[in-house]
Amino acid sequence: MKVAIMQPYFLPYLGYISLIKHSDLFILFDPVQFIKHGWIERNRILKQNEGWLYVQVPLVKSPRETLIKDCFIDNSQNWKNKILSQLEIYKKKAPYYYKTLKVINQIFEEDYNDIVSLNKNSLEKICEYLGFYKDLPVFSKMNLEIEKPTAPDEWALNICKKLPVNGNLHYINPIGGIDFFERDKYKANNIDISFQKMELPHYDQKRESFESGLSIIDLMMFNSPEEINDMLDKFELI
Repeated sequence: MKVAIMQPYFLPYLGYISLIKHSDLFILFDPVQFIKHGWIERNRILKQNEGWLYVQVPLVKSPRETLIKDCFIDNSQNWKNKILSQLEIYKKKAPYYYKTLKVINQIFEEDYNDIVSLNKNSLEKICEYLGFYKDLPVFSKMNLEIEKPTAPDEWALNICKKLPVNGNLHYINPIGGIDFFERDKYKANNIDISFQKMELPHYDQKRESFESGLSIIDLMMFNSPEEINDMLDKFELI
């Protein structure tokens, strides 16, 4: 069984969605400190002319030590309409604008109190649009008792050790963590570990300069689900 564990990102980039597609179990990991100005509450889309800008969900101000699972959305702000307004820059140029907007509106039809619930539903709706349904469990709601980690790379290890798995367990992490994890720890517990190296493609954004690594929303605006799935499959496990 292939397992991936990631913090719940907001409308993340291609590699994150690829990891969801190519894992049998993808866990949204939320019992760690929320870091402001990361990818939990915001992501990047194209700007009107050149460059990019953030689409962002406003959060209620909280202490520095607040965990991701305890981050609440500031619904006193009209953030859904603001994001929809920001996405209008795609209207004249993006061939899949209306199809993508339909997905966003389906996500925004529901009310959310916390960022984890929003991100979970967003990811599941996007995967469904792309043709592969995924149920993404949230770690804090799994009632999974694990050993206390003694090093940062042991969160995933200790979770994997407690999963009810028949047969081989293969943990997959983004390539950015290749120097962060000690493979021997996993090997000692009969857990395979690999790192996913994505091939981030160029596609026609209807402008001169290409902006790489944007939100999956940008890819959805300019590419069909079939084309995006081809991109999701282009990676190497190291």
